[in-house]
Amino acid sequence: MTLLFVRIFFLIISAIVGYYIGVIIERPILGLEMGALSGLVLMFLEQRLHRISLRGLSSMVFGLLLGVFMAKLISDILSLIPLDPFFQAISRVVLTVIFSYLGTVVALRGKDEFNVIIPYVRFRRQDVSGGSILLDTSAIIDGRVADIYKANFLAGRLVVPRCVLKELQKISDSADDNKRQRGRRGMELLRVMQADPKIHIHIHEDELNEEKEVDAKLMKLAKLLDARICTTDFNLGRIADLQGIHVLNVHELSIAVKPVVYAGEILELKLIREGKEPGQALAYLDDGTMVVVSDARNLIGKKVTARVTSVLQTQAGKMIFAKLS
Repeated sequence: MTLLFVRIFFLIISAIVGYYIGVIIERPILGLEMGALSGLVLMFLEQRLHRISLRGLSSMVFGLLLGVFMAKLISDILSLIPLDPFFQAISRVVLTVIFSYLGTVVALRGKDEFNVIIPYVRFRRQDVSGGSILLDTSAIIDGRVADIYKANFLAGRLVVPRCVLKELQKISDSADDNKRQRGRRGMELLRVMQADPKIHIHIHEDELNEEKEVDAKLMKLAKLLDARICTTDFNLGRIADLQGIHVLNVHELSIAVKPVVYAGEILELKLIREGKEPGQALAYLDDGTMVVVSDARNLIGKKVTARVTSVLQTQAGKMIFAKLS
């Protein structure tokens, strides 16, 4: 809406400037038409520029000031050339209008990349330490991110991009009961987190239209905002790492804080179901770690005492092997 307002305002100013130029040369209608046509041509050229947009009124003011400064600089250079005073006056007005428009539009289009910078120093909010953390759909659906944040394992402001919110809404409207339940749980989690004064969470409104996939948009936004990504998606984490983006994986954190189990340790277990190999039975610790007990298939459904023989660390987590004690 802001861009539309700027374009209409620029078109009107261009027509007025053209009209007064036409009055000077005694052809006001032609001047009006040429001014309006010049504004339309310039807007057409501007729409061909694929730049990223910028945040709020401060960006537009910055672009406007930059455009005026550039117009003044070029006008001063032209004044050194012995030209007709009428031409210099007209060129000063035209350059000011053109560069003001271009500066404003470029600033609005570069909203996500815009930062007020003193050489190598970036201004950012001081009330939230640790920078921004982008939440992807899997982390929201997982549901543990709120408790992890309140336990101070995540430092910074949580940011939910609009594309993630749309994907979550799409999952909530899915025909599949499981997907619909997970999506609604994620939406409810966001509502609870927004109502909690201890959690700094923000919905990022801007879309990156040149990217189609949600993961691609998420990584692009992480680069623009110099943010980290919080996820449970292993593949997203790998791709983000390759692009130099810091990833916070909830699964890796849960694995890291699981109790350490050593070979030879005695465990009290309840056997749940059969294992893949003959004679095996499966049990689970309180933290969800799977325990494979050999030669215990006939004891499924009962509590047993087992001795740990080995611990296998996989990408999905720990797997403990034991035998009846």
